[in-house]
Amino acid sequence: MSDAKHDHIANQEQPEEAATAAVDLTADMPLDELDAVRAERDDLRDRLLRTLAESENVRKRADRDRREAERYGGSRIVRDLLPVYDNLRRALNSATDAAGEADAALLEGVELTMRELIKVLAKHGVTVIAPEIGDQFDPQNHEAMFEAPVPGTKAGDILQVMTEGFILHDRLVRPAQVGVSSNPG
Repeated sequence: MSDAKHDHIANQEQPEEAATAAVDLTADMPLDELDAVRAERDDLRDRLLRTLAESENVRKRADRDRREAERYGGSRIVRDLLPVYDNLRRALNSATDAAGEADAALLEGVELTMRELIKVLAKHGVTVIAPEIGDQFDPQNHEAMFEAPVPGTKAGDILQVMTEGFILHDRLVRPAQVGVSSNPG
């Protein structure tokens, strides 16, 4: 038999001998050492599984935080734009019907600016809470600025709207500020 063929056959037998040697090692180990190795293995397996679970939880938490930041990250700028909205609304409400031609052009510009602001806010998930006089007070979306016993109304009816409220997706940014009837009847 040639030396190359003999080496090839010898190399094939070595893995089997190594496997037998590994089995023999555990057979030669004292029982307490074997139990200690198994306990260490179990401890390492448990730590690995806990680490994997923790990393999965961190990934899920980071994904949730990222989605929340995308959805609600603009709430600060929305709050900063609300006074602009309020001032435009006041300007439109104070405009008189007897305004001259020059004032009419200015009024039209303010109306266009207001429409554009509302469109941009809506594009980013902001909706306006615009209660009407006579609507029922909703503590989830309205803030009562005063109560008054007004005849012909019932308790909880909105008497006056001072400012409109805003919701960013499903979160209240600012409640609508309203006056409410406290009439018991």
